[in-house]
Amino acid sequence: MFPRPLYGDVDWMPVIDAIRQAERIVLITHCNPDGDGIGSQMALYDALSSDSLLCHAGVAMHNRDAVPRIYSFLRHADQARMGVWTEACAAADVIIALDCGARSRLGMPDSFFEGATLINIDHHASNRRFGDINIVDARYCATGAMIFDLLIAMGYALNADTASAIYVAVMTDTASFRLASSTPAVYRMAADLVEAGAQPWPITVNVYESRSLSGLHMMTACLDTLEIHDGGLSAWVYVTDEMYRQTGADVEDTEGLIDYARSIEGVEIAVFIRSDENVPGRWKVSFRGKTFANVGILAGALGGGGHAYAAGCQLTGSFDEVRGRVQAEVSRTLSAH
Repeated sequence: MFPRPLYGDVDWMPVIDAIRQAERIVLITHCNPDGDGIGSQMALYDALSSDSLLCHAGVAMHNRDAVPRIYSFLRHADQARMGVWTEACAAADVIIALDCGARSRLGMPDSFFEGATLINIDHHASNRRFGDINIVDARYCATGAMIFDLLIAMGYALNADTASAIYVAVMTDTASFRLASSTPAVYRMAADLVEAGAQPWPITVNVYESRSLSGLHMMTACLDTLEIHDGGLSAWVYVTDEMYRQTGADVEDTEGLIDYARSIEGVEIAVFIRSDENVPGRWKVSFRGKTFANVGILAGALGGGGHAYAAGCQLTGSFDEVRGRVQAEVSRTLSAH
């Protein structure tokens, strides 16, 4: 007996037909991938590579950036290629983009997409529908939950590896099942994943209980930058290139630091600004909302996007310029309520 899908009204047949007709499939997620992107990718790769699904296509994974260390325990993590797509890479006739709101966020040149059917599977309301086939549904708590429903529609029986990857995707994008997106259906899905072999505590240890010592130093340095603005309604933290050099940490060690700012009593919007490790003068800005502030709309006003309670954008300029632009939008958002 197959698990019950979260949403039975989604038409997965265009995706299923494209997969069944494909000769070569490449799975990809966004730059600087997170748990949802990687979990979705690993789960779908595991299923499409299995004999039980009878998918006759060759399947590969290729991302611009490496799989973060905390997700390297997932099966197939070592099979994801990374870096710039070159002509030496075999072309795909189907590319499945996972958890990505815009094609540019995949970090690949136009040649990567030439001649391929691009399938866009995502749960961000701000998604730009950049695929030839778009399954975009903001009702889902995570793209991994969409893969759960896709595999049910394909008649695939979950195994421990697939279930573990989906569990990582859902756990990380619901903040360990704490966000409002954790509906009764999501908890039922989590139970199905555990019954299929996902082990919550070992997964939690790998994802949340394996911080490096340099990561702890970065956390201390980042919290030292804490600022409170907007009459106590916004909390800000920062990471600069100099902080990376001083602590020996890297971008992976900044994961979750914004949550400390949001946890402060009375704060409605948390802001995290960090320097882009790839492009000098570019800054990555993350937002977290708590109750009434829609940070997805806030990020959209700055050229980004995301969800009501978690969103982000990229801005170019000096730190002071970027901070000023962000402060103006944060204050505008808060003053509207």
